[in-house]
Amino acid sequence: MAEPPSSSTSQGIGSRNARLVAYCVLLLLLVDSLLTCAIIAYVPYTKIDWDAYMSQVRGFIGGERNYAELRGDTGPLVYPAGFLYFYTAVQFLTGGAVFPAQVIFGILYIINLGIILLIYKKSNLLPWWALCLLCLSKRVHSIFVLRLFNDCVAVALAHATIALLLYKHWYLGLIVFSVAVSVKMNVLLYAPPLLLLMLKGMSIRGVLFALSAAALVQVLFGFPFLISYPFEYISKAFDLGRVFIHFWSVNFKFVPELVFTSKVFAIALLATHLLLLFFFAQKRWCRHEGGILPALGLQYRNVEYTYTAFIRKLFSNVFFDNSRPRTLEAEHITTVMFVGNFIGIICARSLHYQFYSWYFYSLPFLLWKAPFPTPLRLLLFAGVEVCWNIYPSTAASSFILLIFHSIILWGIWIAPSEYPYVRQEKAEKVA
Repeated sequence: MAEPPSSSTSQGIGSRNARLVAYCVLLLLLVDSLLTCAIIAYVPYTKIDWDAYMSQVRGFIGGERNYAELRGDTGPLVYPAGFLYFYTAVQFLTGGAVFPAQVIFGILYIINLGIILLIYKKSNLLPWWALCLLCLSKRVHSIFVLRLFNDCVAVALAHATIALLLYKHWYLGLIVFSVAVSVKMNVLLYAPPLLLLMLKGMSIRGVLFALSAAALVQVLFGFPFLISYPFEYISKAFDLGRVFIHFWSVNFKFVPELVFTSKVFAIALLATHLLLLFFFAQKRWCRHEGGILPALGLQYRNVEYTYTAFIRKLFSNVFFDNSRPRTLEAEHITTVMFVGNFIGIICARSLHYQFYSWYFYSLPFLLWKAPFPTPLRLLLFAGVEVCWNIYPSTAASSFILLIFHSIILWGIWIAPSEYPYVRQEKAEKVA
């Protein structure tokens, strides 16, 4: 596979004066820190799930290990054990009081913003001024410091995973990813693109070790519950068949409730999700390699050859580890992770208001990845934000949101594919 000539990214922040970019990042962190402090001080806290979280934590601290018995005002506990550990720590630090918890989540918000700014700096796609968009969401500020949702913790850990991948820390990245999943399962939307990146950037032996480490994290976190009430823990904490209430959904509100809650609709969305992932992997993420199988070192000659080659490659990499995986470009890693997650967002049957945090921070990247004029990018960004700030959502707002999402995804589809690998001379410097 021949390497294309180097392309200039004059629009990206890396092409600007490094000192200017650093000052911009520091200024954004400072200004948003002051804004977050002001929100905590002057905007009334909105009680939604905090009391339920604390009730579930009190049950855990009291010795309850049956997930079917850990309940709160909003119902039974439906998150894995990492959720309990985090909020137990928060309860220990705050005594269950809201204000100090808001301070903790304010700090988490700034840490998450810092990680995101690092990802954008490494990916080198946006103009420096567009980084300001990451601080302009009213809804996301509310999710972090006025609602104290566990989505904030899971999202921050997911972003930390991406940052670790950009620095080639695959094993640590997979461990952090598994911790994120233990807080909330929505992080699994990143799993398919993450697996593809692992197969491209690691040996099969390395992939198996990394996945084993991630699985071990889940076992260790869930151990107190797995040895006591394993069925209750697995069925409650990892319930993939939950049906959310139609009224609270921000997307697909235009779909009749009878259809919305049906299995047919759920299966159709799942099939769409898988097909979109396949086509993006085949035509966009592995375009320079000629498709998914060539990207994994296989060929399209015939089924028998492909099967034999796969077994040979698997045996060789697992037992001899004589493969030489190539180093992936930062922009490619970020693109695959953000787009893969965004596809999952579009195909999710229900998005509640806190779910906006799952993909808000990727929106500027996705919009600048698409070959749109800047005014259209800003219009789409503002339009998505407006849809998420309409409460309660309406059939019209959810339909418009779907249109905005579809336009963004179409723009990403028609955009030129970035070359996925670090060129030889650059790889030698990295090594």
